[in-house]
Amino acid sequence: MPPDTLILSGVTKRFGGVTAVSDVSFAIPPGRITGLIGPNGAGKSTLVNMIAGVLTLSAGEIRLGSRPLGQARSDEVARAGIARTFQNIRLLPEASVLDNVLVGFHRLERASLMANLLGLPSAWRETAMLRDKARDLLARFGMSRYAAYPAGGLSYGHQRRVEMMRALATDPVLLLLDEPVAGMNDVEAAELGDIFAGLAKGGMAVLLIEHNVPFVARLCAEINVLDTGRLIASGPPHEVMRNESVIAAYLGVA
Repeated sequence: MPPDTLILSGVTKRFGGVTAVSDVSFAIPPGRITGLIGPNGAGKSTLVNMIAGVLTLSAGEIRLGSRPLGQARSDEVARAGIARTFQNIRLLPEASVLDNVLVGFHRLERASLMANLLGLPSAWRETAMLRDKARDLLARFGMSRYAAYPAGGLSYGHQRRVEMMRALATDPVLLLLDEPVAGMNDVEAAELGDIFAGLAKGGMAVLLIEHNVPFVARLCAEINVLDTGRLIASGPPHEVMRNESVIAAYLGVA
């Protein structure tokens, strides 16, 4: 496995007497998009929250390469190079689009608080560099013309883009995309899909959690399917979509 592969081994989460995720194992290697699908209540959000450090494991192991993360806090997971977006958009609505993206660059800041307070040249140079990087992200996502616009005044689809840019600003090795095209039309979804494919082609590991099955099937090299907390299928899209358990559990066909 490549060194930046995220590996889930026997991952389990119990809440009291209820097992939300049970014995889930799969890998998310760099350089490709890995899919995670399943009906509502399948355990997808619980699994993503364990990867992101919001929830700790009841059993099993999560590793990024050789680094164990199963009991790590969310800030430790972020510093390890894992970034995420959320089902519910979390932006600073009154702040500009550019400033929202700049929030994501906190991991790259090197100037001290005192240098910033005193306005030292080193702080100016760093601020200018990070603003240039933020503008590059805006250009990549076709959002340059909204740089000074309040994020809360954008359309839903554009707010989604801002959230993704902020996640990418942390310079992650792994990006968790939690229903990134929910509520978007086919054209908007296709444009973002091309961006996600470009990230993977550039060497990033991407985990895509989505209800849009054709979208996932088009982008992902491998799809993992959860149902009632258990992994019921893993493999290439053409195999998974023909799996009888997947058809019954996810597509609702008896």
